[in-house]
Amino acid sequence: MQLDFSSLSAAQAYRWLASTVTPRPIAWVSSRSPEGVDNLAPFSFFQVISDDPATLMINVSNRDDGGLKDTLRNVRDTGELVVQLVSFEFAEAMNASAAVLSPDVSEFAQCGIATTPSLRVSPLRVAGAPVAFECRLLEIQPFPRATPNCHLIFAEVLLAHIDDAVLTETGRIDPQRLDLVGRLSGSDYTRTLQTFSMKRPE
Repeated sequence: MQLDFSSLSAAQAYRWLASTVTPRPIAWVSSRSPEGVDNLAPFSFFQVISDDPATLMINVSNRDDGGLKDTLRNVRDTGELVVQLVSFEFAEAMNASAAVLSPDVSEFAQCGIATTPSLRVSPLRVAGAPVAFECRLLEIQPFPRATPNCHLIFAEVLLAHIDDAVLTETGRIDPQRLDLVGRLSGSDYTRTLQTFSMKRPE
């Protein structure tokens, strides 16, 4: 089978890319509007892209009507965000927070998700999340530049909160204790419970 992407619609391209480039980590992003409304939303076009400075990248697509999502507007206006990783324990809450709500409604309140204060930034954190990165905005890039249908958020990690329960006795992350959720296609997800090791060649 071969796919000529020049002949595919954007929706078709998305379906093929989203079902093949898997599993994708999920950034569960909390932000706060200038008016003080707390927002929480998941994004699976997400990755770490640099360690110096420690930088995460989140792709935030435009709304179906072409407007900007609350997360993007909040991050643009305040320069702050928190990126949580999603363990299986929080899978249902993460999915619930993907609902489209009015900008003056907080997903934390609407979905009954407990919060805890951040230390370096104003957005709240998800209480109990296994990993949370407090970040400041480095840059927002519209893409593609001529006719953007999404925006790339580049966020510098200022402080990480890691649950001691996911650490080994030597202080390293145990993937199985972390039990993260990864995005597949459609309504399908996976968990980081089955792992294997390989030594890199010299």
